[in-house]
Amino acid sequence: MPTKTFTSGRIRRADYDPASGQLELHWDNRSVLAYKQVPQEVYRRLCSAPNPATYWEDRIADEYPKTVPTKSGAASQGAKDLRDLLGGAEGD
Repeated sequence: MPTKTFTSGRIRRADYDPASGQLELHWDNRSVLAYKQVPQEVYRRLCSAPNPATYWEDRIADEYPKTVPTKSGAASQGAKDLRDLLGGAEGD
């Protein structure tokens, strides 16, 4: 699954599944919004936009149906962050 990390702005990370067309946006307030049936070109343009949050507002927010974020996307990233913070592996 392609992932783009943003270092500034309100969107912190975008995960895209080309097989399903699902786009998950991870925001600076730790919320995750997911959209389905998003074309790969829209994801590419989001990743290259000067202001991804503005691109999301203009081209994604009201254009594509919202869906439930995958549990693996949000949960696995949180678990990875926690393991990185604590310096241990799962099951330690």
